[in-house]
Amino acid sequence: MQGHSAGHIDGADFGALHVGQCGNEHILHHGKGLAGRVGPERGRLVARARSGARDRGLSQVDARTDWSEFALRRTGDCRTLTPMNKPASRTSGPFRWNQVDTGAVISPGERLSWPRTVGIGLQHVVAMFGATFLVPVLTGFPPSTTLLFSGVGTLLFLIITGNRLPSYLGSSFAIIAPVLAATASQGMGAALGGIVVVGLLLIVIGVVVQFAGTHWLEALMPPVVTGTIVALIGLNLAPTAKMNYEADAITATVVLVLLVLCLVLFRGLIGRLAIVASVVLGYLFALARGEVDTSKIEQAAWIGLPDFHAPSFHLAVLPMFLPVVLVLVVENIGHVKSITSMTGIDYDKKMGRAIAADGVATVLAGSGGGSATTTYAENIGVMAATKVYSTAAYWVAGLAAILLSLSPKVGEVIASVPAGVLGGVTTALYGLVGILGVHIWVSNRVDFGKPVNQFTAAIPLVIGIANFEWAIGDLDFSGIALGAFAALAIYHAMRILGGWRGTVAPDHVTEITYIEDVPLTGVEHEPATGVEEEPATGEADRTATEHER
Repeated sequence: MQGHSAGHIDGADFGALHVGQCGNEHILHHGKGLAGRVGPERGRLVARARSGARDRGLSQVDARTDWSEFALRRTGDCRTLTPMNKPASRTSGPFRWNQVDTGAVISPGERLSWPRTVGIGLQHVVAMFGATFLVPVLTGFPPSTTLLFSGVGTLLFLIITGNRLPSYLGSSFAIIAPVLAATASQGMGAALGGIVVVGLLLIVIGVVVQFAGTHWLEALMPPVVTGTIVALIGLNLAPTAKMNYEADAITATVVLVLLVLCLVLFRGLIGRLAIVASVVLGYLFALARGEVDTSKIEQAAWIGLPDFHAPSFHLAVLPMFLPVVLVLVVENIGHVKSITSMTGIDYDKKMGRAIAADGVATVLAGSGGGSATTTYAENIGVMAATKVYSTAAYWVAGLAAILLSLSPKVGEVIASVPAGVLGGVTTALYGLVGILGVHIWVSNRVDFGKPVNQFTAAIPLVIGIANFEWAIGDLDFSGIALGAFAALAIYHAMRILGGWRGTVAPDHVTEITYIEDVPLTGVEHEPATGVEEEPATGEADRTATEHER
């Protein structure tokens, strides 16, 4: 057998790529079972997972195509391989990038010229800004401090993951409900203490995942459980949205209408920035109506340090933060899988590092007065639009966020967003968080015809939406904590008892589709490559692998 070129696909080393003639197609394979085929009319390669592929008439791969570096993208059960930009010379080290002048796809280890890279980085800042500043405004945390730790956390994430996993860490919406409850009962310090605990648990889970993989998490939290927990966190916040909406129903309605119009009237980047656009326009509308207090903005300095606050630890509020850990783990796994799908680079070996890095950023944020962080779907949209996956752009974004945080005047502008504006945007956003849970069910084809899935979702959702409360000594369990625990307990108890009695069939788990970074703007991003998507056909061509329930 003749071989040519080298590369990696899902961690498998193609030290030699071989092609075999099969009718009008050629079969690419190596000795470990992965095979692919390329039709001469397509000019590209489609890889399929096959076992025991044996082909006749082997010949050398066309030397005119350089497959030493390629992008792997999922289309149904197929994965499309396209050559990446290959510079004339390579620089060594994870914290250096190969400069390229042009190309359809810019990989994480490459960058455009610095002026163009700065431009892309600033787009990432704009993309994350709307959701990131809303969290501190809603929770009463200082916005500048949250912005600072968002930028610092992003840089730490890049360092810990070896500077090859393009991600931005912004404020997590999952933390809003427990922070509001903890602040109301014990003060801001107690809420920050809960955030620190969340971060520490993420670090522990990240270390375990790095060495043991994610299979144990998939067994602990199957899609019906994960979707339920995510959904109840969003729906639990509905009363908060109602309270802000009722504070100024006219402004809230205007903001909500503007948000919907931005989504349906604009494409591309403007459509993805519907949240920012609606909030800015709503802010100007409220300003014209005299609803914005500008006195603190006028008094604030242009340059200065953010306000820092120390955490305090109260056992009574910690249980309500535990479900957030599960959600952040799911968000990180879903984000990493999305980046893998978009860039064609297998990041499974960095999954644990990504979770632990988010934990480090969250601990740091909680220690100084910032919000818990998570990888951001909004920035996925920027990468999909620009086809630039360079981590250099995220260094620019992180540094820009830090610089913005050093302006108290910017922080006061953010803090002055009136309740009516918040009421309009959160009515949509909290509902979208709930829909993300439904998205997990749909993507994994959860069968709600089965009682085990019906009751795993039904009981916790009522507990979370109605915000059941239960106090045991000094421990206070809120609707989110009780709902999450109920989902885990009901599912596993019914599976165990049903399996013992023979009334519930065992699960056959292959691969679970997590939250695949659906931007909170609700706008779908285009495929990350310039190649045409192949329609999925047959049982094997499902975008989400079924989980027998």
